[in-house]
Amino acid sequence: MHQRYPLRALFEDFKPVDQDPLLRFRSHFPTLERCTYLISNSLGAMPVEAVESLESYATTWTERGVRAWEETWWTLAGEVGDEIGTLFGAPANTVSLHQNVTLAEAVVISCFDWTGERNRVVYTDMNFPSVQYLYERYARSLGADIHVVPSPDGIHVPTEAVLDAIDERTLLVPVSHVLFRSAYIQEAKAICEKATSVGAHVVLDAYQSIGTVPTDVNDLGCSFLIGGVLKWLCGGPGTAFLYVRPDLLDTLEPKVTGWMAHPNPFDFAAPPIDYTQGAYRFQNGTPNVPAIYAGRAGPRIVKEAGLDAIREKSMRQTARIAAAAEAEGWTVNAPSDPDRRGGTVAVDVPHAYEVKHELLRREVIVDYRPGAGIRISPHFYNSDEECDRAVEEIKDILATGAWERFAGHKTTVS
Repeated sequence: MHQRYPLRALFEDFKPVDQDPLLRFRSHFPTLERCTYLISNSLGAMPVEAVESLESYATTWTERGVRAWEETWWTLAGEVGDEIGTLFGAPANTVSLHQNVTLAEAVVISCFDWTGERNRVVYTDMNFPSVQYLYERYARSLGADIHVVPSPDGIHVPTEAVLDAIDERTLLVPVSHVLFRSAYIQEAKAICEKATSVGAHVVLDAYQSIGTVPTDVNDLGCSFLIGGVLKWLCGGPGTAFLYVRPDLLDTLEPKVTGWMAHPNPFDFAAPPIDYTQGAYRFQNGTPNVPAIYAGRAGPRIVKEAGLDAIREKSMRQTARIAAAAEAEGWTVNAPSDPDRRGGTVAVDVPHAYEVKHELLRREVIVDYRPGAGIRISPHFYNSDEECDRAVEEIKDILATGAWERFAGHKTTVS
């Protein structure tokens, strides 16, 4: 167990919950016994059930060989897509699985004709860079006219500025539900309503919301929702998901496609492709089967824990971290309004990059992002004590100069 810290005395308004019912899920995540794991906005902790699922994959491959396709693997993407979809209100057979969000966004882009007058893309400079790269290179090459709405402070994007940019020329509005740098929750419903009113489509990147901020596609009214199990859903890399609104599902024809999108793929028919119906219409090549196995357990545990309970705890713990950081005079690059703050608090301190590396050495697992600082992301399995520890360790590292051991140190992954 970690030692207790005097920081608790600061928090009359953020007292720890002695009987936190969500801590019963800690036993599912062995890494929590080895370190203070506060980076679920980047990579959720691995559940022991995922290990068991991967063992099942290996056993199936070993014992059934190619027969596994007919018996299990071919329908797996549909089954797991439906399970994941229940977390955000998606009807059955509306969620397809992909290897990453960038590929899923490319599938959406490829569904549309970009040569007409309606060819505008509206997004913000706070979108995840990989998505921006895709639109700048791929969508623009097809004829897209891209309009970028800037953030005035690196934390939020004014909703009115986004709404004003959406007009009758707009085709797609790819925006993040929760901004990855600052955890600012954008007013997605208002953006969807404006887009719908002018005939445009919102592609909502919910990677930083699904699993920590309750989300319902029916309430929001987005045409598409994209996310992945890597982060708050504790499903590991290699499984992203794409929801397509039911009225669009059987009419769009993605050009980024493949044999899984064919109604009879084992006919090996010559082009042009005849599209199947439902979610598989948006699949492409052979799926990442081991990643789907690995990614199934985490969403199930999150669903059992309850998204409303997770959100309530997240708001309390992020407020606790932000208050402690502000008490030290550190810059908090996260919304002060708890209703607009997702599951992360970015804290900028002197020598933040080096401090982050010293935290890792001390088994406090966080990360660093330029323009944000040290990102601290408690999840439903974290205790208040662990939140306190992160702040106390930062204080000690700064006070003792322990960060200096990493001066000039550079890594590929920050």
